[in-house]
Amino acid sequence: LQLDLQKQRMHILTSLLKLRQICNHPKLISEFSNTAFSSSKCEYLFRHLSDLMDKNHQVVIFSQFTKMLDILETELGQLNVPLYRIDGSVPGKRRAELIESFQNANAAGIFLISLKAGGTGITLTAADYVFHVDPWWNPAVENQATDRIYRIGQTKKVFVYKLVSEGTIEEKIHDLQE
Repeated sequence: LQLDLQKQRMHILTSLLKLRQICNHPKLISEFSNTAFSSSKCEYLFRHLSDLMDKNHQVVIFSQFTKMLDILETELGQLNVPLYRIDGSVPGKRRAELIESFQNANAAGIFLISLKAGGTGITLTAADYVFHVDPWWNPAVENQATDRIYRIGQTKKVFVYKLVSEGTIEEKIHDLQE
């Protein structure tokens, strides 16, 4: 009976994860990885990013899914602007180089950061727009990531967007947090 309960819990957690992933992009789910499905969340993001890049803004995008960062990196390559990326696989020295390069750039750029890798040890005051592609269960983790942009030395107004798919588990999470 105990083993059965553990299996059911694991099945529930796996299902919740898949529901959260599909809110970002269907290709995050293995069953849909080879399909031509698009993501309304990505379409919304790309429309805004294109405009922001034209106006020379620097943007930080957080996601907890590195596979989502892969999708974004591929798609954003078409914008022909500098792309930076930090996830758990980036060693400390390279991480510092990417941060310095972003901070010292005098042009538009996009920094993709996994939520966990970007939670500490990063200062990105060059950015003035932040997008959270997927809401985190714990809003304190999300806030800590956003705080990478709100540091001493920040002289710009910072705009923070949380992308939440309406009528989904993401919206339920957001409502619970409120």
